Amino acid sequence: MNARLALAVGAMCATAALVSGCGGGNSSSGGDVASVAPPGAPIFVEGTLRPTGELKSNTDAVAKQIAGVDNLGEFVVSELESSAQDEGEQFDYEKEVEPWLGERGGVFFERLEEGDPSGLGVVIQSTDTDATQEFIDNQVKSGDQPYSEKSFEGVDYWYGGSDENAVGVVGDFLVVAEGEREFEDAVKASDGDSLSGEDRFVTAIDAASDGSLADVYVDVGALIEESGGEIDPSARQFLQSSGIDPSKATAVASVIPGSDQVEIDLSSDLGGEKAPSGDASDLLGSLPSSSFAAVAATGFGDQLQEALDSVDAEGIGDTIPPSQLKKGVKELGIDLEALVDSLKDAAVFATGNSESSLGGALVLTAEGPKAKEAVERAVTLVRAFHVGGVSVLGGKTTGFAVHSEDLGDKPLVVAAEEGRVAIGYGVPQTLLGLAAPSGKTLSDNPAYKEAVSALGSTPISGFADGRAALRLADALVPNSDEGFAEAKKYLKNIAFIGIGTGTQGELATAKAIVGLK
Repeated sequence: MNARLALAVGAMCATAALVSGCGGGNSSSGGDVASVAPPGAPIFVEGTLRPTGELKSNTDAVAKQIAGVDNLGEFVVSELESSAQDEGEQFDYEKEVEPWLGERGGVFFERLEEGDPSGLGVVIQSTDTDATQEFIDNQVKSGDQPYSEKSFEGVDYWYGGSDENAVGVVGDFLVVAEGEREFEDAVKASDGDSLSGEDRFVTAIDAASDGSLADVYVDVGALIEESGGEIDPSARQFLQSSGIDPSKATAVASVIPGSDQVEIDLSSDLGGEKAPSGDASDLLGSLPSSSFAAVAATGFGDQLQEALDSVDAEGIGDTIPPSQLKKGVKELGIDLEALVDSLKDAAVFATGNSESSLGGALVLTAEGPKAKEAVERAVTLVRAFHVGGVSVLGGKTTGFAVHSEDLGDKPLVVAAEEGRVAIGYGVPQTLLGLAAPSGKTLSDNPAYKEAVSALGSTPISGFADGRAALRLADALVPNSDEGFAEAKKYLKNIAFIGIGTGTQGELATAKAIVGLK
């Protein structure tokens, strides 16, 4: 076995932290492991390598339900040893690694390259650095690929192999890095400025959930800077209008296994002064019970007003001059200011179990009659000008449908009733957004009820029905797709996904629960 497999050892240990670690949050996260991560690292993952107690039993329970694995730790070790044997090498984890393997491990990425995380470093805590060094030396010397001895600031390490990795002991840690640069940056971090000393990291990691399996830290602002500041201007405007400065935002996600679910907690400072708040669970629960996926958000009208003001001030290319959009639409009998001011919350849902039945709609809630009056006025204009490809909905429903080859078999539909507007794909699907004909809503869906219960006091804002979504995927994905056939073994065990949002001081928080059968 050589240093290339030593990298696999480090990576597998880090993977073990993701699937069988314990600890995390507050004082147990972001400790010594982060002291070897270079300052400014935009992505950092940390977890505990030796699970105990309830967390271990919960993790094994999840692995059993998803993959049929009784003991995840033993499975990881078995796979690692099998990998070595496949390469014609001998590897005994119990004798070679287990005696010195410490409690914690982590992974850092130093930068982005062409949009992908790069500059990988794996950090594994050691309880016996002499034994760790002996392990490294044995693997390097017994391998087929040449390695050279290097030294940096008093730290000796090996560099080479087919992947040109660097591996050595830095302080109390085994460090395996993508290259010399990453390894030497870890050495400098261990003896000076490191990620663990940065206020942004400390503040973010302190908000991580207690008892997590692993914590993932992301410096959103750094990633944007690394990517050359590339973020869609309209998206930036939308975020900033919501009090979010993406160039200063950070986020931490914590993974917490349960006996029959996996919970993912997210917290972010958003780079803004105040986190968005609100509860759109009533709107979400009122959507059609047949929805296989749905999300809802509060404050849509306020955000749309900001966007409208910006577009009106700047104009739209050569078509609409600055400060003429609102004026021009008002001349047609539609008061955009009053319409947008009446809009409150928004939700999106999708229904269907085949390509032909697939559809959905954006649903907007509104106060007063302005929204419905705007749709009625649009219907009047359609009739007056005989707009091609546009038809008026029949019956008591106020609305119109836009037909086009680009849209496929179904039209784009706009429909309204008092207090609600639906914009969707397909007439029946859009009308479901106004009111479920059978009276059945998501609140009546058993899987939805489970999701609400699992989220506890966190208001639900997103939902996916695992069984219904898989039925649709079955209908859409060809039987010859081997990748989907393999993934289906695991996806079939997902009963639901529930997402909730909230605030904690100035932090925006979110919780996702993956419920298992």
